[in-house]
Amino acid sequence: MFVAVLFATSLYWLYRLYEPYLLSITIALLLAISTASVQRYLEVLFNSKTLATIISSMLLAMMFFAPLGYFLTSFTLQLNSIDPQEFKKVEVFIQNIVHNAPEYLLFIKPYVGEFVDNIDINSLTKTLFAFAAKIGSYSAVFVKNAFLVVVFYFFAQYYGSSIVAFLKRVVHISVNEADILAQELSSVMSVVFYSIIVNAMFQGALFGIAVSFMGYNGLLFGIMYGFASLLPVVGGFLMWFPFMVYEFSIGDTSNAIFIAAYSIVVISIVADTFIKPLIIKEINARLLEDDDTRLNELVIFFSIIAGLTTFGFWGMILGPAITAFFFTVLKLFEARSDALV
Repeated sequence: MFVAVLFATSLYWLYRLYEPYLLSITIALLLAISTASVQRYLEVLFNSKTLATIISSMLLAMMFFAPLGYFLTSFTLQLNSIDPQEFKKVEVFIQNIVHNAPEYLLFIKPYVGEFVDNIDINSLTKTLFAFAAKIGSYSAVFVKNAFLVVVFYFFAQYYGSSIVAFLKRVVHISVNEADILAQELSSVMSVVFYSIIVNAMFQGALFGIAVSFMGYNGLLFGIMYGFASLLPVVGGFLMWFPFMVYEFSIGDTSNAIFIAAYSIVVISIVADTFIKPLIIKEINARLLEDDDTRLNELVIFFSIIAGLTTFGFWGMILGPAITAFFFTVLKLFEARSDALV
């Protein structure tokens, strides 16, 4: 009883000590679990655990910082080069749409007419630049968190096997059950990690190629769409809708209709609704040879959406991890029930 009290006390103060870093530590551990196969491959390839850990950590850092750095640099340059008259064209276009709306859209005039008339292009421009500044501040916070994740990821990879061996010794479950728990969580997290990367790159590439043919920076907006695609339902809309409005405002109706139709049909419907679950299923099948360890691709898909909705950006890692852990515990209960029978 005395040892239990000491343990509870030390756990409480440990929590208080590391509370600001718990999210970063958790994400780092889950990413280390997700990429354990890459770490093992690098260790065999270089015959050095230290070198393999450094390389895997650098790869993770590049995945976080390279796209973000390019985005911030290019986005800032794009904002500084915007002509305020372009905003004026958009304002005039929206006012014409509202005040000269066809009969089937007249019902929206009482709701948006006054709002459109009160639009001040100068205040709108200031708002846009203030929004850009907010993006910069959010990006700074993200960079700080990502840096901490990479640091904790390095230690998780380097000491991971020792930590797992220690937990197996102190946790009061059988070695077989501990192996099942570790294998299930590792398998599902690997599928989730690679699915997120592949889907973001796939949808970002589709959008980037389309806008590059319209004369825009395909790489910049492809990266932006890849990150936006992580947001459920509205992510893609936030990208293609401004393009459509702007193209209409400068009189390029064909481009406006093209980007809207292409984004809705090709990316939102075909790629996101149909191809995305197939990608998860394919990665699921390739990474997990045992059918008993596979988690249904739709469950993984919705756990990613639920995680993003509940926890924000890092929810795409936490959502599937929580779901996988729950189903694994159910399997342990099932195994114990069968043993008792």
